[in-house]
Amino acid sequence: MEFQKNDYVIVTIEDIGHDGEGIGKVDGFTLFIKDAVIGDVVEAKIMKSKKHYAYARLEKVITPSPFRIEPKCALHKQCGGCQIQAMSYEKQLQFKEAKIRNNLIRIGGFAPEFVDKVMEPIVGMEEPFRYRNKAQYPIGTDKEGNPIAGFYAGRTHSIIANTDCYLGVEENKEILEIILDYMKKNKVSAYDETTGKGLVRHVLIRKGFTSGELMVCLVVNDKGKKNAADFNAGRKGMYLPAQDKLVEALQLLPGMTSISVSINAENTNVIMGKEVHTIWGEDRIRDTIHVRDTVNGFALTEKGITFSISPLSFYQVNPVQTEKLYSLALAYAGLTGKETVWDLYCGIGTISLFLAGDAKQVYGVEIVPQAIGDAKKNAENNGITNAEFFVGKAEEVLPEKYEKEGIFADVIVVDPPRKGCDEACLATMLKMQPKRIVYVSCDSATLARDLKILSDGGYELKKVRGVDQFGHTVHVEVATYLEKKKKPISYREEEIPECGCIYG
Repeated sequence: MEFQKNDYVIVTIEDIGHDGEGIGKVDGFTLFIKDAVIGDVVEAKIMKSKKHYAYARLEKVITPSPFRIEPKCALHKQCGGCQIQAMSYEKQLQFKEAKIRNNLIRIGGFAPEFVDKVMEPIVGMEEPFRYRNKAQYPIGTDKEGNPIAGFYAGRTHSIIANTDCYLGVEENKEILEIILDYMKKNKVSAYDETTGKGLVRHVLIRKGFTSGELMVCLVVNDKGKKNAADFNAGRKGMYLPAQDKLVEALQLLPGMTSISVSINAENTNVIMGKEVHTIWGEDRIRDTIHVRDTVNGFALTEKGITFSISPLSFYQVNPVQTEKLYSLALAYAGLTGKETVWDLYCGIGTISLFLAGDAKQVYGVEIVPQAIGDAKKNAENNGITNAEFFVGKAEEVLPEKYEKEGIFADVIVVDPPRKGCDEACLATMLKMQPKRIVYVSCDSATLARDLKILSDGGYELKKVRGVDQFGHTVHVEVATYLEKKKKPISYREEEIPECGCIYG
């Protein structure tokens, strides 16, 4: 059976796709329907039809799923950031566990019964709202010409006005309202992607959950300075019209620590520019992450590392779940104080510095020079002397240190970007033959692909556990632990006792 565009169908939703869309079938024909929840019976309109599947628009929920709930945010459909907010949180966790499991089986090639044996229950959130310590709001203009802040509608660059996303901290709303009021009163223009004109492009906000410190960084189009009203170009350190008025209002907020501007005059989707200037307060904020060494769920020790965070620093956006994720990674590493550990894709040293507390020596590798600079400062600020960091690609740094300098690895920890590990990096890891590998991933599909390579290369997957870092979205973090396989015992003929039995 094949449907045509604008046909109407009634379908029961049986699954959720990678982008959060509902999946159902009619006479074997697969339909992908945005905003539908597992268990819904819906009426949908075909929007694009292929030979074996079609994309449809949800017209009406005929019978609501038992897992359907009333979303907290009225804009979740238009925004597209919270793809599954209309599904109960318990069901979200089940979906994410199934996603990990299916990828391990389908992409990794692991047997279902083996996956069920090594998978541990997903680590959910106690409160899956207000968990993001970082937000980046695009700035635009409404039909009346007023400045607005919000989020891009799904798959578009049309801004949906919203100053209070429920995933972000409550301070975001107050900060954005101050900035929008300042822009309106001082006739500060918003950037227009079409023309390349206008001044303010984005607003970056960070909060230290432990420290309470706040950072605000306005991303500005340097070209806009020429036409910005009430702008004193000759005054050093002035990047915005009536800049002092904005600073005066923002600095009164409790916890405000750093106000800066980032210059981005490029025609690009990249939000932050390479040039950052502090216009008030400090260049950075600080935050502390705590990890716990646990046995059978009981905390034995707790240690905190304080990190220095700039506007350009990579830092996990969900600090509450990050503590659980890093505690898990540390437990999987199984350190006793005697090990040499390599942390690949180390960023600003978040995992490296925790590993250093239980290892003999830690080496971190990261391709971004600024991140390595931050890692070294974080090590120094926390009094950690057994962590050394290198700038470069892991697949280039590892062979040089291993083959030329003889630096080996007892344990390797990797936390790569969404695309997973580079093939050359995996090959080098296998060549170094560490006793254990801890693989932390933000994409279970590329994780499964890489685990297959490591498994074929002589490592046994021992544990897999999801950690929900991104509630109400389809994304899930995963921590895994692999152990070097023991070589099978071989008995040479002269070693076999005279009775012919290997037991003697």
